[in-house]
Amino acid sequence: MNHNSETKSKKDDLPKDVLDLITIIDSLPADQRMMLKPIVDRVAENTKRRRRILSLVQEALSQLRLDMKYLVFDLEATRRERDAYRENHEGE
Repeated sequence: MNHNSETKSKKDDLPKDVLDLITIIDSLPADQRMMLKPIVDRVAENTKRRRRILSLVQEALSQLRLDMKYLVFDLEATRRERDAYRENHEGE
């Protein structure tokens, strides 16, 4: 079990305070480190999962905004077509 390689792979996904906590735990004696390691690993995984969820939500909101713009454009075009149709058929 190489905790340092795990720490390097986590650096991209974790906030500084969690990385600081991992560094402090790495400096503890082995018995204390082994006791705290599962806890800090859960914190790290939860943090990464929350970031992934936030990213997915942000992407979904961006897509929803774009879809709404298309819907508004379609609605306005349909209204213009309806008004043009009415003008053409009211004169008959």
